[in-house]
Amino acid sequence: MWLGVIKSPLQIIYTDTATLLGMAYVYLPLMVLPLYASIEKLDFRLVEAGYDLYANRFQVLWRIVIPLVKPGLIAGSILVFIPSLGAYVIPRVLGGGKNMMLGNLIEMQFGSGRNWPLGAAMSITLMILVTLALIFYVRNASKSGAGHV
Repeated sequence: MWLGVIKSPLQIIYTDTATLLGMAYVYLPLMVLPLYASIEKLDFRLVEAGYDLYANRFQVLWRIVIPLVKPGLIAGSILVFIPSLGAYVIPRVLGGGKNMMLGNLIEMQFGSGRNWPLGAAMSITLMILVTLALIFYVRNASKSGAGHV
């Protein structure tokens, strides 16, 4: 307001935008750190070789950089995906409890709903789904990694 960009204060609290910004703020380091570690190990001579072979920036990014940092992208995605499934504090505080996320629904079953069997069933179902997704990822990663040796 002081700069003259907006005339009245923005009402962001208790909105979807607040929940999105809060979750991005909390989970961004979990994505950035594995990605940084993967990029740090990147041999930039391969990028220079791509430019020497007349590849443009998009081709170098898509065909050289992304395949080399793919393990960091996948590790970061897993580190963000699993805790964000069970997030209930951020949506409750920043979203005002208006948005129902999976963690909020499970917490509600144990708390105000007093339906412990349903809450336990939902928790176990979520754990089984996440475990199956991780097993699927590990099997596919080991198959694709064996051919690159």
